[in-house]
Amino acid sequence: MRSAIARSSLLAFLFAVATMATAQGGYRAISVTDGGTISGTIKWSGPVPRQLDFPVTKDPQICDPDGKKTTSLERLIVGPEGGVANTVVYLKNISAGKALELPEQRRHLDQKQCHYIPHILLVPQNAALEMQSSDATLHTIHMDGAATFNLPFPFQKQVVSRTMSTPGLINLHCNGGHVWMNAEMMVVPHPYYAVTEESGHFEFTNVPSGTYQIVAWHEGWGLAGKEQAYDVLTERTVQRPVFTEPKTWEKSVTVNANQASTVNFVIGNK
Repeated sequence: MRSAIARSSLLAFLFAVATMATAQGGYRAISVTDGGTISGTIKWSGPVPRQLDFPVTKDPQICDPDGKKTTSLERLIVGPEGGVANTVVYLKNISAGKALELPEQRRHLDQKQCHYIPHILLVPQNAALEMQSSDATLHTIHMDGAATFNLPFPFQKQVVSRTMSTPGLINLHCNGGHVWMNAEMMVVPHPYYAVTEESGHFEFTNVPSGTYQIVAWHEGWGLAGKEQAYDVLTERTVQRPVFTEPKTWEKSVTVNANQASTVNFVIGNK
């Protein structure tokens, strides 16, 4: 059963990687004059599901300093006003626009109290992802998808850099026995991507006039089961959580010169 779940999740993940890489190819940076703005929110509708927690089974003095014995899997964060954090919003069919610039903090990854920070990474194509660990224990960053690295971090504050050359989705997890550690990274070919905070707000500026498909992508908030994994340090088999498939919502938006357009998404379990 676990292997069937893992195979199904892997196939869906690889399909998402291929679809995203194909849909975003061929972008050209141009001088945008009389560009418009797209802004909006991602809001949750209905009861908020129970937070997914997982037992802290290793290095509790580092990973669980408050003694809670469990830790959040960080799969769904809904703010006090109903905004959904960690949603990636992007324009799907844009071929030309402003130069590729994205927030620096989304391309720097830390491993702190056995969590990946930030949980959602956004890295421009052909830019470097910088990684380090603040924890005094062995972590690894294992990547599947548009990049395939398996990088050990035995020392605190040691910075490791890798160039992300292929656009698409990348899943991150730890092979050092901290099985709850998970994150997602998108390597993107154009600047019209945003990751929401707890307000759920996003905004794109200097968008050329035209009609576009705007997509809201969320990694998903369900737990499908568990799978066997290998702890490279203890050389033991451990149980890693397997998550349900990502979710996407899509709308059409028309941008007029020097005008503001608004697109709001309401998402939930229905």
